[in-house]
Amino acid sequence: MGVIVGPRVLDAGVSLLSVLVSPVPVAAGYPSPAQDYFDGRIDLNEHLIKDITSTYVVRVTGDSMEGAGISDGDELIVNRALEPTDGSVVVAVVDGELTIKPKYPDIRVPALSELTVWGVATRCLHHV
Repeated sequence: MGVIVGPRVLDAGVSLLSVLVSPVPVAAGYPSPAQDYFDGRIDLNEHLIKDITSTYVVRVTGDSMEGAGISDGDELIVNRALEPTDGSVVVAVVDGELTIKPKYPDIRVPALSELTVWGVATRCLHHV
C-alpha cells in the first residue's frame, strides 16, 4: 500500500543551495579523462522547484509505486498548482488520507467518499 506521510511546506526563505555540475555523463565502465573537470554550479532550488508557494515534500511509505521507480522511504516533490495530465503521478486524498497506488488494482471510490487530486509529483528524491 502506498501511503504518504506528512507533507512539509518548503520555506520560501531557504538559502541558496548549489552543487558542482560535471559536463561529462558518468561512465558505467571505462573512466572519462574529464572526470576531474566541473562545469560550474547548478542551483538545486531552481532545478527542483518551479513554484515555491505551491510545492511540498511528502515521504512515501509502502511499495505501490516501485514499478514507477518510487520506493518506500523516498520523498516526492509535489506541486499543488499543476494540473495532472495523462501519465502524471498524482497524490490523491481519499477520505482524508494522502495516497498513490498504481501497483494495486483500481480503487473504487464509493459515492459517499471524498476524493481529491492533491498535487502532481514532479521529482522523486531517492537514496542510493
